[in-house]
Amino acid sequence: MTFELILVGYGNVARRFVALLEEERRALARDEGFDVRIVGVVTRRLGGIHSPRGVDLSTAVATPGATIPFLKQCLRQSAAAARARRLVVVETTTLDVVHGEPATTHVRTALAGGAHVITANKGPAAFAYRRLARAAARAHRRFLFEGAVMDGIPIFSLARETMPVLRILGFRGVVNTTTNFILAAMERGEALEPALAAMQAAGIAEADASLDLDGWDAAAKTAALANVLLDANITPHAVAREGIGAATQARAAAARHAGRRLKLVARADVKGDRLAASVGLEELPADDLLAGLEGEQNGLVLRTDLLGELAIVQRGSSLTQTAYALLSDLTAIARDVRSASPRPARSGERRDRTPSRRVRRSR
Repeated sequence: MTFELILVGYGNVARRFVALLEEERRALARDEGFDVRIVGVVTRRLGGIHSPRGVDLSTAVATPGATIPFLKQCLRQSAAAARARRLVVVETTTLDVVHGEPATTHVRTALAGGAHVITANKGPAAFAYRRLARAAARAHRRFLFEGAVMDGIPIFSLARETMPVLRILGFRGVVNTTTNFILAAMERGEALEPALAAMQAAGIAEADASLDLDGWDAAAKTAALANVLLDANITPHAVAREGIGAATQARAAAARHAGRRLKLVARADVKGDRLAASVGLEELPADDLLAGLEGEQNGLVLRTDLLGELAIVQRGSSLTQTAYALLSDLTAIARDVRSASPRPARSGERRDRTPSRRVRRSR
């Protein structure tokens, strides 16, 4: 079985994903029974290109133009693969924290064109998860986004696939790698700028560093987690937000001297019919699991009704881990299509486990 892929965005994450597909091609064919062919590339800067025989990414020359018309054109040219449920749009454009666009429109357009969608962009789940999940269900296609939070760590699939009946009531976590790295550096007396430069050189920091430093990246992840795990319907603008700056250094050093750790903590909790979500600096006791997260480490603690608190920790962050999230989502789609009785697409939704009531947001 061969899946046709249309790449929307071709930056660092997409390039690593393409390389990972090649590295794991034999394993995917042997263990999962599928192959891939990249038939289209759509970018904001270069426009788009499509070839049913496959695009040679080393020599491809795109035609400049707007992304949405080119995406629609690619979808029409891949209609046969779409009808066979073998067309996947891979969306890896950068986060727009104002409206979640054009990523949300990319997802909606792809689903309307009969394609499954996988994305590492936080915007669609953070701004329009409920609408996009319904659109995917109506189209009998998958909308998956494991790479949107904590790279390749299986947060959404963990809840979706392995915790029947259980309800998640809240969460707290350190979910922005860049700020956690900077705060650890500040504890050692280092300045913000060189620590940020190290994250940018590693390709981990956002292209617009203010998204990390001002807490917007963490707020978008908080909104995405709340929308999927807590059945909320919020955007990053509903998340109370605090960031870090040069002045944070003194506070980080003082906390460490007192035996505590300063962390940028994302949290959301459902209390009654209300949801409270925030991102802010917190001084944590040394024995708190989140306090022990060093450098590039992230962690998330889920508060549940039946299992108490569950924690998942990511001990490093890299482009490979984000690319792996895309690969794992693609594999989940392939397993669905290959199945003799594929279940209806429910996207990233926690099927039959979300509270029946709708929660109201509060600050």
